[in-house]
Amino acid sequence: MTPAAGPCYIGAMPWRTMRLRNQKVLARCAEDGSLAEDGGRVEIRYKPQDGRAYRAGVRNLKPIGDEILPDDHCGPAEVPDASKSPAKKGAAKKSSAKKSASSANPPTKPTGNEVLVYADGACSGNPGPAGLGVVRLEGEGRRVLSEFLGDGTNNIAELAAILRAAESMEDPSVPLRVYTDSSYSIGVLQKGWKAKKNKELVADCKKALARLEDVVLIHVKGHAGIELNEVADQLAVAAVESRGTSGWRDA
Repeated sequence: MTPAAGPCYIGAMPWRTMRLRNQKVLARCAEDGSLAEDGGRVEIRYKPQDGRAYRAGVRNLKPIGDEILPDDHCGPAEVPDASKSPAKKGAAKKSSAKKSASSANPPTKPTGNEVLVYADGACSGNPGPAGLGVVRLEGEGRRVLSEFLGDGTNNIAELAAILRAAESMEDPSVPLRVYTDSSYSIGVLQKGWKAKKNKELVADCKKALARLEDVVLIHVKGHAGIELNEVADQLAVAAVESRGTSGWRDA
């Protein structure tokens, strides 16, 4: 469908009304109405002037009409938390990442059928021996991964942990919530930051995340006593210290 002609929003990114799983949303688009996708996903909002920004798979979005709306139709972006969302009934809820990051008690159990993951990386020297740790919760089960990566940087370890979380999802329709203390990872994977280094790894992460229908990365404070983030950190540190990999195991 070709969008109707409209004003040129120089230096801004307009919006288009789309349908996502029988719900009306606003999606970022170019001036010609084509979706502004990044790694197969595009920024969406559920309500005008609502700053909570989500990312949806392009293949799940269907156009509603031809109207192109200005950039200021929606408020400044905030990364959502996994605990509250205006998504369809029965889906996992999301709230702003700002609220999540300041919370002393991020979730320790998944909601509904979602998979909850805490992912962390560690490095002895930067660069130096690097490792990752992942805590994965689904239903009543908990699995952990401790993996040595060889020489690398902390950012490489953080990205690799998120990649392992995405790769662990056999069913792409199951919601995934990944908690990480890496602002860098969220920036290059979810906020549109330009990756100056680790471009291949960033691309691999984006590809793995784009395969999933409902995935959100949420920032938590590192070394702040957050239970499962601390466990993920310990797993990453153990991998560095032992120069070994445990593989996925029940915990």
